[in-house]
Amino acid sequence: MNRILSGVQPTGNLHLGNYLGAIRNWVSMQDSYECLFMLADLHAITVPQEPAALRKSVRETAAAYIACGVNPEKAAIFPQSAISGHAELAWILSCHTPLGWLNRMTQFKEKSGKNKENAPLGLYSYPVLMAADIILYKATHVPVGEDQKQHLELCRDIAGAFNRAYKTEFFPIPEPVILGAATRIMSLRDGTKKMSKSDESDYSRINLTDDTDTIALKFRKAKSDMVEGPITYDETARPEAANLLNIYATLKGITREQAVAEQDGKNFSAFKQSLTDLAVEKLAPITARMRELLATPDYIDQVLAKGVAKAGGTATQTMREVKDLVGFL
Repeated sequence: MNRILSGVQPTGNLHLGNYLGAIRNWVSMQDSYECLFMLADLHAITVPQEPAALRKSVRETAAAYIACGVNPEKAAIFPQSAISGHAELAWILSCHTPLGWLNRMTQFKEKSGKNKENAPLGLYSYPVLMAADIILYKATHVPVGEDQKQHLELCRDIAGAFNRAYKTEFFPIPEPVILGAATRIMSLRDGTKKMSKSDESDYSRINLTDDTDTIALKFRKAKSDMVEGPITYDETARPEAANLLNIYATLKGITREQAVAEQDGKNFSAFKQSLTDLAVEKLAPITARMRELLATPDYIDQVLAKGVAKAGGTATQTMREVKDLVGFL
């Protein structure tokens, strides 16, 4: 069976963009792929983290995975840091990655901004660790959105460079699983920016832990545009309307065109109410299940331990063979 590797950073509440853009799609893959879903805590420390908060976030993120439908009996759920092969392989791969390749990575430029000289090395070499995450398990496929395509291309290049260096086809070249329109859910306050946990305004996102009243308030306050008349889909001229239509269509499992047709003749206010009702219907069970899981931390820890055992066996075997290829005793 083909193998999937994916994960999100356990830094604060997961939000609607994480669910629609990633986790919901993982659920649909569980019967078609061998699935490994990590909690990317090594990636998380590229920015300062408070240790106790990070540990808490790992459990909360694991609870979110399960509440959204990831089945621990089918997929391995595990903290990235619990398996040393991620860091070990990242170092080995970094010795086969030209600086020029990393200099082309746009996310470092975006995240470091004007503070480039003081940015940590981990933020710069982040894409190498991401490549290690994937090929440590010889993953054949990786679900990616638009913002991660460049990183997967680098991963493919790095896997190829390693194979050429040791005259082997040891690492498979992972293929992207390109997801649909919902892979890029935008901020409720700015339709041109991606929904993010790091946004200062909590009103920019719908958290998976938000209650019914909070969801309603956030959609009610979501930025509208000044275009008169009914709702239409136009990413350039009406980014906020396009984003809300995209969310509506994805939650309901219909096309954008069908969403526009359903809302034909409605103004922004009426459309937001329809979207709110739908979001509450879809997200309320997830929030309730998360609360149940977080009340039983021992169960979450058991799930993580089981995931570490499953993923760790594969990782250990890979690293044993990598070290032999490289020439380590």
